[in-house]
Amino acid sequence: MDPTTDNAGITGNPADARAALEALRAEIAKAVVGQDPAVTGLVVALLCRGHVLLEGVPGVAKTLLVRALASALELETKRVQFTPDLMPSDVTGSLVYDTRSAEFSFQPGPVFTNLLLADEINRTPPKTQSSLLEAMEERQVTVDGTPRPLPDPFLVAATQNPVEYEGTYPLPEAQLDRFLLKLTIPLPSRQDEIDVLTRHAEGFNPRDLRAAGVRPVAGPADLEAARAAVAKTAVSPEITAYVVDICRATRESPSLTLGVSPRGATALLATSRAWAWLTGRDYVTPDDVKALALPTLRHRVQLRPEAEMEGVTADSVINAILAHVPVPR
Repeated sequence: MDPTTDNAGITGNPADARAALEALRAEIAKAVVGQDPAVTGLVVALLCRGHVLLEGVPGVAKTLLVRALASALELETKRVQFTPDLMPSDVTGSLVYDTRSAEFSFQPGPVFTNLLLADEINRTPPKTQSSLLEAMEERQVTVDGTPRPLPDPFLVAATQNPVEYEGTYPLPEAQLDRFLLKLTIPLPSRQDEIDVLTRHAEGFNPRDLRAAGVRPVAGPADLEAARAAVAKTAVSPEITAYVVDICRATRESPSLTLGVSPRGATALLATSRAWAWLTGRDYVTPDDVKALALPTLRHRVQLRPEAEMEGVTADSVINAILAHVPVPR
């Protein structure tokens, strides 16, 4: 296949880029056991220039997953532990007075990185949570009236604990909607947990990924080539209508008080295109839409209290809608 050039003038081979991104799974598996769906979700988010909400109980390798991804992609990563006393400037940066020059200079915060791990984002007040909104949506931060662009690629991977709500501040719908995907990190299977313990018994150190053998197998150039190829992935009018019908069905569901917005429909189309390209096709099928519907939509709907009391979940509502909405042929 001949190299292709996107509008920005970046030259890269889409086939090579796909192979490099597929190699991420094997590379990250050297450090993280049994989390292939989460790895795929993070790659899809990078291809779509989106952000990810990781939900799982403590100790299921959410932090390690992001660090391993950054190492395998040769990207910079930083971590912020969100706490009740964290200030917005602790995330975005602030002006610092330099006594030598008698001037204020900007000290960049941890948001100036490629992969930002926002650990336990729901433990900080809304004012600090909202400091990420501009960064996530506009890919810049404004300090003292001056906009400062963030690096590219830029991805926020925010984690939250689904079982402990005391002392937390639930993310508002406006911020939830700005996450492209919500990925659930499950507890490992019995065999996977045995593999984890075996690795630790053999000397595995999660703080030393290089010793674990994790090496860069892709980079920013591969991401640019992949994004250009994803943008050329064909979407038929029937697929577009299918995405719209799914999202409109959430607005009519008796179990929901809040359905998926047009921004959510746009997100589902984007993630479906990225998944289609990753699986080796240059066109989107209904199965691609179904495969990405749960992680793309589950955080964009709100259950009625009575439905929640009956044990209904966002996932079960979306699965019922996928079973009900006619599939284009």
